[in-house]
Amino acid sequence: MSVAVLLLLGLGLLEAEGRRNRCFFNRTREYCKCYNLSEETAGSLIQCLAATVVEFQGGDLEKYIAFPIRDLDPSAIETLGSLIIQKIIIGNVLVPEILLARVLKFFSYTHVKELVFDSCVFQGTGDWHEMDGQSLPILSLSFHNVTSAPLIGNETAFSSLSTWLETLQELAVTSSHITSLPCAIGRVFRALHSLDLAQNSLGDGSLTPAFCQGAFPQLQVLTLQHNNLTSYHSVCESVQLLRELQDLNLSQNKLMPDPSSSCQWPASLRIFNLSNTGLDEVLTPLPANLEVLDLSYNHLHAVDISLSSLKKLFLSQNLLQAIPSIRNYPVLDTLHLDNNSITELSWDEVKLLRRLQDVAVADNPFNCSCSGAGGLQALAATGHLGQGWPQNYTCQSPPGYQGWLVAAVPVSVLRCHRAAVVAPLCVGLAVLVLAVA
Repeated sequence: MSVAVLLLLGLGLLEAEGRRNRCFFNRTREYCKCYNLSEETAGSLIQCLAATVVEFQGGDLEKYIAFPIRDLDPSAIETLGSLIIQKIIIGNVLVPEILLARVLKFFSYTHVKELVFDSCVFQGTGDWHEMDGQSLPILSLSFHNVTSAPLIGNETAFSSLSTWLETLQELAVTSSHITSLPCAIGRVFRALHSLDLAQNSLGDGSLTPAFCQGAFPQLQVLTLQHNNLTSYHSVCESVQLLRELQDLNLSQNKLMPDPSSSCQWPASLRIFNLSNTGLDEVLTPLPANLEVLDLSYNHLHAVDISLSSLKKLFLSQNLLQAIPSIRNYPVLDTLHLDNNSITELSWDEVKLLRRLQDVAVADNPFNCSCSGAGGLQALAATGHLGQGWPQNYTCQSPPGYQGWLVAAVPVSVLRCHRAAVVAPLCVGLAVLVLAVA
């Protein structure tokens, strides 16, 4: 049996019976996908040795708990070191932790940098002492829709894995019903710069213990999308110790304003996502040094804030009737205002918007008067209107142009400045009559 087969058996990816017991290799993508392999059909694994990404779907690991897993000899270690596999995805597998703990160390002989568990069930308790002091090349670890024992009480396992985990750079635990994250666990991840906890059940009170003193000291990107967060102030208080935090995503939580909140966000914070959080007003205070602010998919009627460092502002899918004052954002280069209630851009606003690189105002109820249509046409002529022009810019009024594309509305001197044309014409006719007389 090849060393690759041995490793995969140890991971519980081989099953005696299944609907499709073989692997399929896409040479163009260097991607190999395997279904319920058995020892009898393990020959198809050979083609996966040329893949950089290998995905395994299905398997019953329990039957391999007693499978003898011995230390590898030098030739087996050399073979593992020659593999070019960079990423392994394991899906729809029941994983006894005792077996996982026994085979995880084999990854130290590979070049696998990313390990993903998708829709797996982790069962039992593993003996992680064999991993004491063991380092692994894996830098990115992801769990999506997994079921396991609560994190509280498993601190010993994290301690045994600390030599590896303190070098991990990316961790994602999504859609896995997490309600808390113990302080001691966060302190193990010394080099982690990205943490994704989206679509879990974290509440306001669970964040402060998770981001305690010494936890995640190098964290730069934190995703808390779609949890049970409601208090803007509590979130601010909870992340104050994350001195390196640059990107915070709170989207799809139902945030409420807090009276007299004086909390100051980390000075390092540059990107802030508050989209789809149910806001009918802009919450304050905002991080002082923001460069990107996403307030889209809310219920905002007005945005009256001033951020001198802001470069990108996203306000699509709100209830705005006018664009915010561009003068409040001296270095702004991107402004998205799609799907609001804006009827017209004044010429003064158009002049200010021309200095931006990316402007989007599609799907608003435009009044295609001379100034309304003319302003948008002038802005489009500069090439700064983003995707959606001209097909998503239509007139709602006046009645004569309802349903027209804004780009098709005639904006001529005769139509829009009739007085400027008629008055000189009348004067000319009067002079001609006098001359004839």
